[in-house]
Amino acid sequence: MTRILFLAFVSIIISGCTGNRAVLWHGPNSSPASIAAGNAAINKPAKPAAVVPVFVATSREHSNDFSLPFNSKRSDHLNFARVDVGIPKAHVKGVVEKTGYKPDPAKHFAAVSMQNFDSGNIFVNQLNQALDQRDAKDQELLVFVHGYNNNFADSTFRAAQFTHDYGLKSVTVHYAWPSAASLGLYVYDRDSANFARDGLAELLKLAAKTKAKRILLVGHSMGSFVTMEALRTLSLNEEQRTLKRLTNVLLAAPDIDLNVFENQVKDVKPLPPMGVMVSRNDSALNISGRITGGHARVGDGTGIATLQKYGIAVLDASKVDGGDHSVFASSPTLMALVSDGSLSFDTLQGEGQTSGQAMLADGTNVVAGAASMVIYLPGRILTAAASGFQQ
Repeated sequence: MTRILFLAFVSIIISGCTGNRAVLWHGPNSSPASIAAGNAAINKPAKPAAVVPVFVATSREHSNDFSLPFNSKRSDHLNFARVDVGIPKAHVKGVVEKTGYKPDPAKHFAAVSMQNFDSGNIFVNQLNQALDQRDAKDQELLVFVHGYNNNFADSTFRAAQFTHDYGLKSVTVHYAWPSAASLGLYVYDRDSANFARDGLAELLKLAAKTKAKRILLVGHSMGSFVTMEALRTLSLNEEQRTLKRLTNVLLAAPDIDLNVFENQVKDVKPLPPMGVMVSRNDSALNISGRITGGHARVGDGTGIATLQKYGIAVLDASKVDGGDHSVFASSPTLMALVSDGSLSFDTLQGEGQTSGQAMLADGTNVVAGAASMVIYLPGRILTAAASGFQQ
């Protein structure tokens, strides 16, 4: 029975986190020489509808294949790059259109160009140049940490899709940790998540050195475990300056044992303003809990009161567009709420309300409609609702 549950869990996580396996590009310039030169520009038969620059720090090893320039092996040092990701004309919001063969820029996400950087100092300078190109109010970094079973292209495209579909003006930074991206290697990914914490901590220290006015950190699924371990590492190493530079942390569908999470939170001082997105309809986390002997996962919606106890805001997305494992990136409802200002990091800190929100005294009210989300704040509850979006 345990083996059956494990296989079911792996299958659901795969469908929730990735779908088809992706490649950055297959083309005439995908030679080892172009990778070694650190700047590979690609001639494509068609232009994408938009291009999203994604700055990458990765604890994956370099590879000599531009289709996947960083592989699943663990690197003893961080590698740095910028990947300009083309968004296809056929793009549907919330979807990462990808293929494992030869991406068509009109139909699939594909790299437009890639540039490697030799050091963390160069990386910081490049981030500062990108920040200088933003208006003062938009000079922020969005650091995204992917989940289980992602190859380098999968997670880089997800970072670009998230940025594009939410209309974010942030400079996007992606931490790519060495997931094996393989059905049978869940344990390898779990070990890699432990391995990857130091790399993310190093990246956050570099981010803190930039001129960014705000630094937003988003971890998804197993990437939430990497995120919490990195914050814990920074705290134990007395890197309080870096922790104070983090404006907000959002954990989406975190696949972390609730007891383990409590210990992590207790070790992080100071704890940055934090929100956790949960869903009782997240099948992946429900099966994960069964495999681990009935232990609650942070993202399964059963530990809301515990999270509130530690001053953490909780976004209950159980009734938002199906509430699946990747709802944070795929939901048109969430995109609409962010777009009209009904949902923001300020909302999670209880700083004001909009016309789409109502303060509830006891938390027993139910919002009717095709989609709704309840936001639990320490000591009070806000409800943000949006109608007109069908699952």
